[in-house]
Amino acid sequence: MNELVTGLSILGPAFLTGVLVLATHVPLGREVLKRGIIFLDIAIAQIAALGVILAISLDLNDNLLAMQLIAVTSALLGALLLHFTEKKFPAIQEALIGSIFVLAATGALLLLANNPHGAEHLSDLLSGQILWVSTTQLLGLAGITLVILGCWKMLTPARRQRFFYPLFAIAITASVQLVGIYLVFSSLIIPALAMRQVTQHPVLKGYVLGLIAYGLGVIASQIFDLPTGPVIVWLLAATALVTTLFINGRTQTRSQ
Repeated sequence: MNELVTGLSILGPAFLTGVLVLATHVPLGREVLKRGIIFLDIAIAQIAALGVILAISLDLNDNLLAMQLIAVTSALLGALLLHFTEKKFPAIQEALIGSIFVLAATGALLLLANNPHGAEHLSDLLSGQILWVSTTQLLGLAGITLVILGCWKMLTPARRQRFFYPLFAIAITASVQLVGIYLVFSSLIIPALAMRQVTQHPVLKGYVLGLIAYGLGVIASQIFDLPTGPVIVWLLAATALVTTLFINGRTQTRSQ
């Protein structure tokens, strides 16, 4: 009984974190795919991570508010820059996104070069610490998620175009510190890829796919004692592959 309670106290918050991450990332991921800027999310996630590392370098680890302000400001500045380049240089936008990602990633390495815990900080930001999300972090993510979803629902398609980058930057900043860069990218892109040919309720079905993968991933990581973030990434990919094969099979059956 004690083991069950302990397990639920760890796995429950981790799964709820996944629910909140997917709530914003599935619809935003479809927008990313539609715009054809696939690596936008990983670039902004890396910029937000660079902001976190900058705060760590300034010894602001214990000042949660200052760290969040630096992280979200970094992500918003990166988003504004990429919005500008999308307008001015659309033909080379993907190349610019890749270049900015590399600069942010190497900037993080430089900032942590002389930090004795540098490798640990990098690992946390890449793979995340979804199993160790605190109640405060979970409530904070829930509040941000509600605001972003509310704004997204209220905005007209034209206004979504205008406010996409800022909302995207805030969503990424809120999630990257909890689940890591790899899982942020996967949560945005993999459900969107799996549902790209679905015409009826694609967002809802993307949520279901993501929730199955997160649920199985959290449980499997505990059973096999493996890092939770990478396990969820692989299960997202596996679930998406099975879903895509099923959808294609049904499409071919109907066409016959």
